[in-house]
Amino acid sequence: MSARIVVAGASMAGLRAAEQLRAAGWTGTITLIGDEPHMPYNRPPLSKEVLAGKAPFESLAFRPRASVSDVEWRLGTKAVAARLSDRIVELDDGEALSYDGLVIATGMRPRRLNCPGPRTGRHTVRTLDDAQGLREALTRPGARVVVVGGGFIGCEVAATAVGLGVAEVTVVDPLSLPMVGPLGELLGRALLKRHEERGVRFVLGTGVAGFEGEDQVTGVVLADGTVLPADVVVESVGSLSNVEWLDGNGLDLSDGVLTDELLRVGGRPEVVAVGDIARFPNVRYDGVPRRVEHWCIPTDTAKHAAKALVAHLTGGGTEFGPFAPLPTFWSDQHEFRLQSFGAPALGRDDVRVLDGDLDGDVVAGYHSAGRLVGVVALGGHAAASAAARYRAELLKQPVPTAQGAP
Repeated sequence: MSARIVVAGASMAGLRAAEQLRAAGWTGTITLIGDEPHMPYNRPPLSKEVLAGKAPFESLAFRPRASVSDVEWRLGTKAVAARLSDRIVELDDGEALSYDGLVIATGMRPRRLNCPGPRTGRHTVRTLDDAQGLREALTRPGARVVVVGGGFIGCEVAATAVGLGVAEVTVVDPLSLPMVGPLGELLGRALLKRHEERGVRFVLGTGVAGFEGEDQVTGVVLADGTVLPADVVVESVGSLSNVEWLDGNGLDLSDGVLTDELLRVGGRPEVVAVGDIARFPNVRYDGVPRRVEHWCIPTDTAKHAAKALVAHLTGGGTEFGPFAPLPTFWSDQHEFRLQSFGAPALGRDDVRVLDGDLDGDVVAGYHSAGRLVGVVALGGHAAASAAARYRAELLKQPVPTAQGAP
């Protein structure tokens, strides 16, 4: 029987891990386990093009590389437990899969509000089925929409709803500005202004206490007792890591899965984590382990982790340079785009306009101890082009050269 690597999680991170395992020279069996029935697909369009009815599923599905044509797919199957000391993953159908190497790629799920009231009419946006169900609700005549949470997904859904012609769209957030966590106050205020000019109402500085209605939501009760009429509620209040199946193995699961600089887990060179579940140190910054929920991270982590895992399993002994990815995200809202490079959240206390102005296309720089650590563009093509120039500056910054070995 050939050696096997089990990849737990069959979304983008799992697919990229399988591709990178082959690229790193793994010729043994690869088994991917995924709880959704779909092949891996692109999630960012769910809150935009899919909700707007502009993107069928066929346009979202990734096209796997030829190198993974022999991968064994276990879709509609969930990993429910693991015995790392025995190298066993237990599935929800009762099967116990043995492995030589394990890739943890089980990702995130939406956090839900723990508030009294009916559940019907309350939506999240994480999966294709979520987006399709929400689209049906948004396109009902006269829908009143309340989005709870002013982060990436919340702002994107609000913008898409306005674009669909929904007359009442309200965003509720306990913070003072939309996306103030990753962007800070300067761009948070600019973003608020642009949304309000396009018809989105914001209720900021308050949370949600409950929901009105019998079998179906009819209103959102705020912490101060105010009731917002609502037929459709979108809960965009963060994510939870899918780590429960790893309980009992002595791992640090306090925020995703803690890894070392090679994405190895719990001191076990045969186990790695990839994607937004991995809490890894990035020597480009301060080396503090953090999870990063950006589109580029599955590919970046998969490439690094696959090399380390294959080297361990095959006795390659290859040395590795430091893991120093440059995080990147974008967010399309209305007709403008947010484009970010680096780690702006680390420099929110020192934000400067680098290019343009806040009323038009603008690029802001985020600094920590006087060092540029991130740039964010807000606007159209001119802002994105300017941000790309600063991306090159970020990539030129020196990073530590210490190496690790599997």
